[in-house]
Amino acid sequence: MSKTDKCKWLDDAVEHDYPAAQAYFSLVYPESKAAARVMQLKAAPITEFESKDFFRAASLALPGGGNSHAQKHQQRIQSGLELSPLLLVRDSANGKLLIADGHHHLCAVYAIDEDAASPVK
Repeated sequence: MSKTDKCKWLDDAVEHDYPAAQAYFSLVYPESKAAARVMQLKAAPITEFESKDFFRAASLALPGGGNSHAQKHQQRIQSGLELSPLLLVRDSANGKLLIADGHHHLCAVYAIDEDAASPVK
């Protein structure tokens, strides 16, 4: 089994991912725009990108190995459990990607295989 085969994904985001995305958006946008972004995510199709590219697009530092949430997700991957797709928004006004939900999933996948494709909405 290749490293990439270890990462299994659900076909769509689970319902509790959207309130988490809304909470994040509420820190970045006015409440009405945060709610609109969540509605856009719910309707968005699934696509894929390589894990390493998210960190660059979001202007985030590469993850270290000490995050307990990312370690829990690594254990989920190693146990064969599926992860929910990442919820992302292109913030054109600021020229970067916002990871609304799934940051720890992404860190876990990156630690296993930085070239692994990760599904996103």
